[in-house]
Amino acid sequence: MDTVENPNAIIWDVTFACPLRCFHCYTESGRRPAKNLSHDEMMRVADAILSLEPQQITLCGGEPLTIRRIVDVARYFADAGLVVFVYTSGWAVPTATVEALAETVSKIVVSLDGATAETHDRIRGRARSFERATGALARIDAEVGRRVAAGLRAPRFGIDYVVIRSNFDEMERMCAQVAPRFPHLETLYFGAVVPTGLASRPSFVEHELLRDEQVAELIAPATRRRLQAAAPASVAVETTENFEVQMNPAFLARTPSFRPMEIEPDGEVRAMPIYEGTVGSLLTEDPRVLWRRSRARWDDPFVVDCLNAIRTRADWAEAVRRIDLRFGSPEVRERIEARPLHLPVTGGRV
Repeated sequence: MDTVENPNAIIWDVTFACPLRCFHCYTESGRRPAKNLSHDEMMRVADAILSLEPQQITLCGGEPLTIRRIVDVARYFADAGLVVFVYTSGWAVPTATVEALAETVSKIVVSLDGATAETHDRIRGRARSFERATGALARIDAEVGRRVAAGLRAPRFGIDYVVIRSNFDEMERMCAQVAPRFPHLETLYFGAVVPTGLASRPSFVEHELLRDEQVAELIAPATRRRLQAAAPASVAVETTENFEVQMNPAFLARTPSFRPMEIEPDGEVRAMPIYEGTVGSLLTEDPRVLWRRSRARWDDPFVVDCLNAIRTRADWAEAVRRIDLRFGSPEVRERIEARPLHLPVTGGRV
């Protein structure tokens, strides 16, 4: 297979089930059918993915750890030589799950969107989600430490912090007060919220999408130096505007190595990772055909016009809404129309 003409990074949202109700959720998980496959069907999708010879796969969702035997799926990819990342909210990660993941995956990433329970729980829409996430991080940290001390292979682990307006000022506190609680933490990743899914709503754009000047501040070298100085020396702090996932035509033209494929829980392949609209199922069609259909969408004149018109983050949200309505199925368009118009005052169930 021509390695230039196949995806090198796979993102598989293995379920839309989720115990949380994040008001910026990119996939609207927990609010829509989970679309879970049986284990045998998941393994068929896994074989289809492996036939594309990717280098890396990220298992996410929704909450991937709600899937029975998800560690077996991860192990299947790892045994085939792929780098396997797992992203979790940390809501339900008991010690046995941590131990199984540590034996299998390359990196475990826990989402933590505030330096305080008040902020994180409001964003995540559920009380005690901060307590649960930091508890999961503590168990992961302990297992990594145990494995390192025993001379065993240990996974890397990190924190993913989605930066919005109302948690922008807690980044330094996250570095100084939360990160030191986990001695084996490797990365602390501050990424500007992407205006997709619920984060593309006009109300979210108005109140929580980062302003362009905030994005500029986030990625400024001085900001990164300040955050790195506040964090333990062993933790690598990264900041990003997440521009690459916009899939801007000029970026794609100058970055041929950027070749992601996103898969929905039921095996349907999205044409473009953060935009609605699928091109077929890995359960029923040749994966290479689906990849070619995906690549064709990147050059679709409507898509190109939408993306070339982006000048601001608000423009990006508008482009997402236009592309989603153009290429989404009737089910997708109905879901978009049913989205709540306003952000919750208290963040949902607290």
